[in-house]
Amino acid sequence: MKLVLLGIQGSGKSTQGSLLSSSFTIPYISTGNIFREIAKEKTKLGREIKEVMNAGFLIPDEKTIEVVNDYLKRSEYADGYIIDGFPRTLVQAEAFVDGADKVIYLELSDKEALRRISKRNDMRDDETPDAIKKRIESFHKFTKPVLKYYEKKNQLIRVDGSEAVEKIFDQIKQRLESKRSL
Repeated sequence: MKLVLLGIQGSGKSTQGSLLSSSFTIPYISTGNIFREIAKEKTKLGREIKEVMNAGFLIPDEKTIEVVNDYLKRSEYADGYIIDGFPRTLVQAEAFVDGADKVIYLELSDKEALRRISKRNDMRDDETPDAIKKRIESFHKFTKPVLKYYEKKNQLIRVDGSEAVEKIFDQIKQRLESKRSL
C-alpha cells in the first residue's frame, strides 16, 4: 500500500504517519525530516536547502522530485510506504513516479494549526513565526490544487484533523478498509 499524508503544518501528519506505519507495518517517510537532514550537511545542497526552509519557502519542485524519487527507489519501500509532505505542488503530483494508492488529507483550520505549533515543546529551527506563516500561505496556494488533483482521481480521503489523535487514526483506518473492500 502506498499512502500520502497531506495537511497544513501542525495537522498531525507525522503522528498519524507513525501510527499507520506501526499498524500496517509499512515504512513511514517524512519529506520534512529528509530535507532537515540534508540541511545539516556541510554541502552546497545542504546550505541551499537550509536557507529555503528557514525562510519558510518550499524546496523547488525539481529538487524535491529528484530527492523523493531517489528515496523511494530504496528496497525498504518496494512493498509500499507512507509519505508525508509530498507532493506539495501540482507539478510534484504529476511527476510522482511511484504515485499513491490513497491520499489522506488531514483537514485543519489555520487557527488550530498555529495553536498546535505554538504548544510544541520541540520547536525546530525552521519553525519561526514568519516561516510558519509562509508555509501556511504556500499550503493554500500550492497544495490545495493537489487535493483537487487526487479528488478527481478518486484517491482522496478527507479526515477531520481537529479531532483527538486516536479518533483521527480510527477514521483513517476505517476509510482505508472501506476503500480496500470496494
